[in-house]
Amino acid sequence: MSFDIQIIGGGLAGSEAAWQLAERGLKVRLSEMRGGGDTTPAHETDRFAEMVCSNSFRSDDAEHNAVGLLHQEMRALDSLVMRAADKHRVPAGSALAVDREEFAAEVTRAIETHPNITIARERIDQLPDHPTIIATGPLTGSKLAEAIAAETGQDALAFFDAIAPIIHRDSIDMEVAWMAARWDKGGKDYINCPLDKEQYQTFVQALVDGEKMPFHDWEKDTPYFEGCMPIEVMAERGPETLRFGPMKPVGLDNPRTGRWPYAVVQLRQDNVLGTLWNMVGFQTKLKHGEQVRIFRTIPGLENAEFARLGGIHRNSFINSPKLLDGELRLKSKPNIRFAGQITGCEGYVESAAVGILAARFASAELRGEIAPPPPQETALGALLVHITGGADAETFQPMNVNFGLMPPIGGRTKKADRKKAYTDRAREALANWLVPERELA
Repeated sequence: MSFDIQIIGGGLAGSEAAWQLAERGLKVRLSEMRGGGDTTPAHETDRFAEMVCSNSFRSDDAEHNAVGLLHQEMRALDSLVMRAADKHRVPAGSALAVDREEFAAEVTRAIETHPNITIARERIDQLPDHPTIIATGPLTGSKLAEAIAAETGQDALAFFDAIAPIIHRDSIDMEVAWMAARWDKGGKDYINCPLDKEQYQTFVQALVDGEKMPFHDWEKDTPYFEGCMPIEVMAERGPETLRFGPMKPVGLDNPRTGRWPYAVVQLRQDNVLGTLWNMVGFQTKLKHGEQVRIFRTIPGLENAEFARLGGIHRNSFINSPKLLDGELRLKSKPNIRFAGQITGCEGYVESAAVGILAARFASAELRGEIAPPPPQETALGALLVHITGGADAETFQPMNVNFGLMPPIGGRTKKADRKKAYTDRAREALANWLVPERELA
C-alpha cells in the first residue's frame, strides 16, 4: 500500500480523522464517493465537511453547556473542524454558527493541500482488510451498508433526518419582524417573526393538513430522531406543542408591542454576507409547493424567497454498544474503526469529535503505542463511553453530548451551580489527560 490507513467518507468526521492522522505523520488515503460520479440524497457539492442540515454547531458556552465544553476540548486537540468554524463564524448569539460554504471550502483546502493526504474520488462497496476508519455518516452507500450488515450480522438501525428551509434576507419584511436574541443574550442575532393566537392556530392547522412527501416502502417503519423532528410532525402532537418548542416566544420582547408574542418563528444567519437565513427548527417533509404556500403565511415572510426548501432523508447508524470496542474498533474485524454519525453520535460537533478519537486510537495502534481514552468526566470521554458500551444496546438511539452522560457530581451542589461544576471538573480531567502527551512533545 502507498498509505498507512484509509478513511472512507469525507464528511466532518472523516475530514477531521484524516487531518489528525496526517498531522501525526501518517499517510492517509481519503475515499469520498461525491465527485466520483456518485452523490447522496442530501449533499449538494463534493466539498469535504459539507453541512447539509443546519449551519449551527449549537452553544459555544463552555462554562454551562456540554456542547460548548466539547467545542473547547476539541480546540485543545487541534481540531480542523473547530479551527474552520471559528474562522468563518456568523452572528448567532451564544451559539457557534458558520457560513457553511466558506466553512466547507476552508476544510477542503486544508485536506487537499496536506502532503500526507491522498484524495480518491471513489465509492467503496466492501470492507477493506487493511487499517480503515469508516466515517460514511448517516447516508452510507447501500452496498457498503450491506457489507457492514453482512459482517456484523446485525440489521442497521435507521431514522429520518430533515432539512430546514433557507430564506433570502432581503425578502423578509422587517417592518413586521425584528432582530433580537432570546433574553437579549449575545446580541441581536436572530430575525423574529411574531404570530398572534389566531395566526398561530391557523398556521398549525395548515402544517397538519399540508401535503407531505410520500415514503418509499422501505422507509415507512423508520422512526424519526427526536432531536430533529419535522415541524409538521411536532404540530400533529398537539396544538400547543410548537409554542413549547421551536416557536416558543419566551424572552423575546416585540419592540412594537413591548410584550412577548403568542408564538414566534426565528431565523438564524446562514452565511457571512448575511444574505441567507435559516428557519430555526423548521426541518420539514412537506412538499415544496406546500412549504412555499404555508411558510408565506408567517408574518414577515409573506414575500419570502427561498434559497433552499426543506427536505428529508434517511439516516443509518450501527448498534455501536454491541459492535464496537472501547477504541471504536469493530469487534469482529478489528482493522476497521468507525467514526462520526454512523456510530450513533448525533450532531456535527459530536461527529467530528468521534473522528478525532478514532484517529488518535488508530495512530497509536499503527505506531505500536497505547492511547489512553479521555476520562469520562470530559465531554469527549462521556461521548465515547456512551457509544461504546455506556448505552443500552437493546434500545440504542442517536444521542447528542450532554451532562447526563458524565458521572454525577459528588457532594451537595446547588442546581444553579451544577453545570459549572461539570465543566470545571471536565477541564481539570482533560488537562491531566493531556499532560503525558505534552511532555512527549
